[in-house]
Amino acid sequence: MTHLKPGDLAPQFEAQDQHGTTVSLAQFAGKKVVLYFYPKDDTPGCTAEACSFRDGQSDLQNAGYVVLGVSPDSVKSHAKFADKFSLNFSLLADTEKTICQAYGVWGPKKFMGRSYDGVNRETFVISEGGHVERVIDKVDTKEASKQILAGA
Repeated sequence: MTHLKPGDLAPQFEAQDQHGTTVSLAQFAGKKVVLYFYPKDDTPGCTAEACSFRDGQSDLQNAGYVVLGVSPDSVKSHAKFADKFSLNFSLLADTEKTICQAYGVWGPKKFMGRSYDGVNRETFVISEGGHVERVIDKVDTKEASKQILAGA
């Protein structure tokens, strides 16, 4: 599992969001991007994190950030999740886990004594120039947007 660090060039990607629109990192050149990885739509921690970004959206936009969420769930699953919680940003379907692997967030996990491979919750702040500015690996799901703004 490769792990990106501040200063690294952010891997390029392209995926469909909950509307079926193709979204790529390249289209946000010149903007700061919050790229957050989460394990599964409509689970307690992932919902808290998504709602934190939803509720902090105007503050994040005012600070110049674009928010993109990524999980291995399908476009259809993302659409249901986004509609249910009125999410106001793109959720990217990484069903082949190529973005997760490029960012080093797919790997071994443990839950209730069981080991398995999955998405490790992490957030990457990508600079206007396309480099990793910050990596947040201890995500506070209820305060995710504030974590971004606190480090800005």
